[in-house]
Amino acid sequence: MTAFKKWLDDQAPKVLTESLTRKAISYFARSITTWIERDIRPFVTVRKSWLFRDTVAGAKASAVFYSLVLTCRACGVDPYAWLRHVVTELPQRAADAGIENLLPFNFGERAHQNTS
Repeated sequence: MTAFKKWLDDQAPKVLTESLTRKAISYFARSITTWIERDIRPFVTVRKSWLFRDTVAGAKASAVFYSLVLTCRACGVDPYAWLRHVVTELPQRAADAGIENLLPFNFGERAHQNTS
C-alpha cells in the first residue's frame, strides 16, 4: 500500500487538476491513508494494556506479532488458524529449518485444512 501511495503521489502532478484521473488519484491516496490508520488504531488503543510494554524486547515482540496478524488480514488468512498452524508446526521442525513457508502469505488451503 505504501508503494502504491507513493506511485499515486508521483502521478498526481502529471495529470490535470480538474480531471477525473486526478480526482481518482486523490481519492485513492486519501483512502490508503485511512486504511493504514484503521489498521494501526487497535495497536495504539491497546498498547498500554500489554504486559511487556515497558521493555524494548517486549515492544519489538508486540510489533512483530502485530505485523504478522495484519499480514494475515491482508492475505485473507484467519490469524487464529495461522497461529495455531505455526505453533503446531514449529516444534516438529529441525532447529536449522527455514520458516518461509510458515509466513502468512504462504499459508495455503492445504495448511489451513491440516489445522482443522
